[in-house]
Amino acid sequence: MTRRLKVLTVFGTRPEAIKMAPVVKALQQEPDYFESVLCVTAQHRQMLDQVLHLFDLTPNIDLDLMRPDQDLYDLTSRVLLAMRDVLKQTKPDVVLVHGDTTTTMAASLASFYGQIPVGHVEAGLRTYDKYYPFPEEINRVVTDSIASLYFAPTELSKQNLLKLSVPENAIYLTGNTVIDALLYTLEKTREIALPVQLDPKKRMLLVTVHRRENLGEPMAEICEALKTIVQTNPDVEMVLPMHLNPNVRKTVQNVLSDVDRVHLIEPQDYAPFCQLLNHCYLALTDSGGIQEEAPSLSKPVLVLRDETERPEAVEMGTVKLVGPHREKILQETQKLLDDPDAYHQMARAVNPYGDGHAAERTIQALKGFIS
Repeated sequence: MTRRLKVLTVFGTRPEAIKMAPVVKALQQEPDYFESVLCVTAQHRQMLDQVLHLFDLTPNIDLDLMRPDQDLYDLTSRVLLAMRDVLKQTKPDVVLVHGDTTTTMAASLASFYGQIPVGHVEAGLRTYDKYYPFPEEINRVVTDSIASLYFAPTELSKQNLLKLSVPENAIYLTGNTVIDALLYTLEKTREIALPVQLDPKKRMLLVTVHRRENLGEPMAEICEALKTIVQTNPDVEMVLPMHLNPNVRKTVQNVLSDVDRVHLIEPQDYAPFCQLLNHCYLALTDSGGIQEEAPSLSKPVLVLRDETERPEAVEMGTVKLVGPHREKILQETQKLLDDPDAYHQMARAVNPYGDGHAAERTIQALKGFIS
């Protein structure tokens, strides 16, 4: 029997937790091959804890780094210094990180300083604009420059890595673990009630908006478009779980709080949110994860951004970029509400993000790293 590989998985936000939970659970199911250690930074405390509970995950190390009004300087330095001690304590063979958060970048840098190999789940995404999205684009560039193992969700992300001269034998095409998480959650929680009372005779539009680049005037323009959509379509109602960021909530509430058939609700646990996504007619979002999840449920997505690091679904036709632009949002939403052919063309497009077995492929790749 070969020695077990000690794998330290590090994440800090709800999106990371959702996408890494299937990987951590898969590691735990292979105790003959892996010693799994889970460390959370709690970059997002409350929203992270919801996901840990859903997937029955208990961190071995909880750094609890969230502070009121912390900025990127504060968070990066806290993660970097805390990870120095974690790495000395745990002595992992490999560190697994996900995506493009500040936790991911700083944990990767700490691992590099400790000369510990990094495996990057959801590697290779790019907009090729270092300020869009900010700071995520540079976070993933830094992480990809450090990593030794690259778990690419799509062929395009693999090609992006090859352009950077990443050795092809270090890249593993896995699909996206968010599909694993989505299918698991829908199956586990199929009996739960929706978190808001909806009219079954109306079409529900699900909206999420939170990106830094959309704060201020872009957010106001998005909300004005949403207001007009509901007011001009009496058979439509809208559900908008409000992000915890007070700058987001202030704008959303100022424009939409008194609009009939608009349900402003608190951020949802992942399970009820998946049920909302499964129930909706279409989604409008600036989130990355929803661009991947909604196509699995045959839901068209209008992306409230001018660029996306996930262009595969745009190319396949299930996602369309509308930006934070009032007229474009109105035009494309109304088209999907009025034209059944346009709607079904998007709803029936092929999902490019995987089949729900990405975590299994990730674990098989890690087995090859055992010496």
